[in-house]
Amino acid sequence: MITRLVQDHAHQLAADARLPAFVYDLAALREHAAEVKAALTAPGAPEIFYAAKANPDVPILRTLAPYVDGIEVASGGELAHVREALPDARLAFGGPAKTDDELELALKLGVERIHVESPHELSRLANIARTAGQEVDILLRLNLAGDRSGVALAMSGPFGMDPKLMESCTDILTASPWVRLHGIHAHLASGLNASAMVAQSTEILTWGRSWLDKIGHTGPREFNLGGGMAVDYAAPDTRFDWKQYGTEVAALARPGETLRIEPGRAISVYSGWYVTEVLDVKEAHGQWYAALRGGTMHIRTPVTKQHNQPFIVLNRDGTGPTVTNEPVTLVGQLCTPKDVFARAVPTERITVGDLIAFSMAGAYAWNISHYDFLMHPKPTFEYLGE
Repeated sequence: MITRLVQDHAHQLAADARLPAFVYDLAALREHAAEVKAALTAPGAPEIFYAAKANPDVPILRTLAPYVDGIEVASGGELAHVREALPDARLAFGGPAKTDDELELALKLGVERIHVESPHELSRLANIARTAGQEVDILLRLNLAGDRSGVALAMSGPFGMDPKLMESCTDILTASPWVRLHGIHAHLASGLNASAMVAQSTEILTWGRSWLDKIGHTGPREFNLGGGMAVDYAAPDTRFDWKQYGTEVAALARPGETLRIEPGRAISVYSGWYVTEVLDVKEAHGQWYAALRGGTMHIRTPVTKQHNQPFIVLNRDGTGPTVTNEPVTLVGQLCTPKDVFARAVPTERITVGDLIAFSMAGAYAWNISHYDFLMHPKPTFEYLGE
């Protein structure tokens, strides 16, 4: 549901010829983040590290900072960007192929936890830390086999270590006491509802506790259970059940353990809209099309996930070609038939000059898009309620 603040601003942007635009309602983001935080307050509930990859815009990060315990970054670029935006934030650094420069930067900028992806990465990190004369705190990233059928995205072999490869880390850790193992990180799949997330968390904890016991790990333990909370683009008003998850996952924690999660999309996606205007309406081979300013080079999400991006039409008393009460396919300006926002969606009325506001554009939208393709103008960015 579009907020009145965004709707009014969309019309002003059109009047000022500043479309397409990403419009973020930071008040709505605060409200949602506060609800998530409130659902995770029971004893044993996990800490929240926002996954910056979902949307690293500085106003987004600063809005979320009071409601999260830290930020998860996945590259040296994200690391430097987040550290500048939030100088005091707790940071966790993941990613399947870290360079030496990135590992050195992590030590320099005071990353709290590095998620180590392989024995080779562990050896390199140990050498870098020894050369720098620093201790370094890590989690080992686990990649468990198992039934991931029906998930939106399963994390395959490049991510983390299977149980056999994990064994190769023990000798390195023994020989490198300045590398301090705190526990296990595992992000196994995305698109899970609360019950499935709890079941996956149980799977991670069961294996992780057993393995840490086997290698003789002592002291407080940490388990980063990853992200992947379901976001349903076909039902924008349906949201992940944070209360159920918060209660049930907290019950899994044992004394002396810290649980942590790293949601991204499920936090920021609802606060953003991609707003544009209709340039043309026409019928071809019995199918109606509305061609919009901009395209999926700005918001790659519907192409990436192969879904219809949810939208509403803001009518503007246009006098050009019109379609009423017909399914309409919304396309952009790119010279490719893949430039589709939504396909054959029933609509009451679309006219040239109308505004289209695509919701759920607050995550994995602009920042994953191929925006220089065809060199169309870039969108504007509006942050309301800063």
